[in-house]
Amino acid sequence: MKILTVNAGSSSLKFNLIELPEEKELISGYFEKIGLANGFYNLKINGSKIKKEADMRDHKVAIELLCKELIDNKIISTLSDIDGIGHRLVHGGDKYATSVIINDEVTKTVEELSSLAPLHNPANVVGINAFRDSLPSVPMVGVFDTAFHQTMKEEEYLYSAPKSWYTDYGIRKYGFHGTSHKYITKKVQEMLGKENVNVISCHIGSGASMCCIKNGKSIDTTMGFTPNAGLLMGTRSGDIDYTIIPYYMEQTGKSLKEVDAILNKESGLLGLSGKYSDHRDIEMGINNGESDSLLADTIYVNRIVDYIAKYYVKLEGNVDALVFAAGLGENAREFRENILRKLECLGIYIDSEKNMEIASYLDINEGCISIEESKVPVYVIPTNEELMIALDTYDLIKDGESN
Repeated sequence: MKILTVNAGSSSLKFNLIELPEEKELISGYFEKIGLANGFYNLKINGSKIKKEADMRDHKVAIELLCKELIDNKIISTLSDIDGIGHRLVHGGDKYATSVIINDEVTKTVEELSSLAPLHNPANVVGINAFRDSLPSVPMVGVFDTAFHQTMKEEEYLYSAPKSWYTDYGIRKYGFHGTSHKYITKKVQEMLGKENVNVISCHIGSGASMCCIKNGKSIDTTMGFTPNAGLLMGTRSGDIDYTIIPYYMEQTGKSLKEVDAILNKESGLLGLSGKYSDHRDIEMGINNGESDSLLADTIYVNRIVDYIAKYYVKLEGNVDALVFAAGLGENAREFRENILRKLECLGIYIDSEKNMEIASYLDINEGCISIEESKVPVYVIPTNEELMIALDTYDLIKDGESN
């Protein structure tokens, strides 16, 4: 089967076409500035990159260009060669614990949940409707970022606010990056040859979250009601004392909207370093003797260590794998070592030589980076959310055909 994976933003469209069950990526690309001036798109085919300018008044035009490129590049011969479309949907609330075939009811529910993800859910619905118009006969599947975490228990997802906040307004921990954490769990299950794995999953990129996985199920995660909870990130603050917000507003006269923007777009590594949101720049700053870059890195390391220790206790020390994934987790070798050195009291020991060999730009992008005597094996496993979306889509479509 050829499965198209789609991540629709308000003015963008990211896609991959994957052949299953072979798990072969045939083409990927990214359309930008849809509905805006100076639109363009990038394609990647067999390692070659192509960039083209294009005026795209809406997502439907972008999809028409996408379909044309698939045929022109002989990826498919006709549109009927596309067997399914998997949509990355950011927020399913507590309605969806698994991926689902998209129908009118699912689309309506995603729209109704837009208040929980106002920047993402409306754009996701635009993508669904545009593909429904352009490829009406192709089955579509919704894969929710929040779904994997719906196995959390009430004592983990409720906040210590009045319970009516949850019952009346849906305020609770939802967690995100679920598709990535699900993929990491799947890879560990395959690697160890068992289903009920206990994993501490560290998805550390520009956005970052960690997940505590027991018997293959999420029991806790760092992101909460929004992705701004938990770890500090490239530009997000992560956890802070909520009373800082009214205090800062009184001191500065800034509005709640302005403070929210600061905590989402001007905090984290950028806020602490004063310069850099990208950890590669933080590393450069450290090498140049910049104390604020070193401080930002140290705080980030400490926050990750705190959560690893917390999840280690939640799993009662019975951890099958500690996994680093995503851009920073997969590539920042010194960063990984700094984290693991602080975990030696838990019997977790890094193999420095193995660790320094693993980074995508070194052409070795996965493997074990702990010594044999380490109480917990530590792995670098590249995440692949697009493949996970494709696999869920493939399974649901295949099951539907067999019924």
